[in-house]
Amino acid sequence: MTSNSTPPGLARFNALEEHAAHAALHEACASTAWANRLLVARPYATADDLYAASDAAMAELSAQDLAEAMAGHPPIGRPKPGDPTSSREQRGMAGASEELKAEMLELNLAYQEKFGHVFLICATGRTGEQMRDAVKERIGNSPEQEREIVRTELGKINRIRLARLVDED
Repeated sequence: MTSNSTPPGLARFNALEEHAAHAALHEACASTAWANRLLVARPYATADDLYAASDAAMAELSAQDLAEAMAGHPPIGRPKPGDPTSSREQRGMAGASEELKAEMLELNLAYQEKFGHVFLICATGRTGEQMRDAVKERIGNSPEQEREIVRTELGKINRIRLARLVDED
C-alpha cells in the first residue's frame, strides 16, 4: 500500500477492545506471551509493523511459551474438525494417498515421542510428500535444534495468519 492510511483490516484490529483483540491474536497463535506482547504495542501503522512485532515477540518466547503455542496446532494430516484454518493450511495432505497419510501418522507419533510435542511446520503451500520428507529430516535433530526450527516455523505461520486478519475488508 502506497498511501499513508492504515489498511482497513489493520485499522479494525487496532480499534478492537482488548479482549476481542486478544481473542483474534489467540486464533493466530496460542501463546499468551506472544499475544500480550502484540497487544501492548497497538496501534500498528502498517501491517509490516505488526509482522515485525510478531517476529520480535516470537524471538523472545521461552521454551514454555513455545510449548503453549505448539499445543494449539493439530498434527499434520489431522486438521482440527470444523477448523477451516487448519484445514486450509494442511491442504497439501488432503489429497494424499492412504499410504502417505498412514506414514505421516507413524512419523508424527515417532516425532512426538522424541520431542514431546507435535511436528510443526508451516504447511501452507507444501505437498504431503514435502511435509513427510521434512519430518523424516528433522526427527534426527537435537531438541535444541528442533526448538529453534519450530520457533521459525511458528513465526511463518503467525505471519500468514496475521496477514489474513489484517487483509480482511
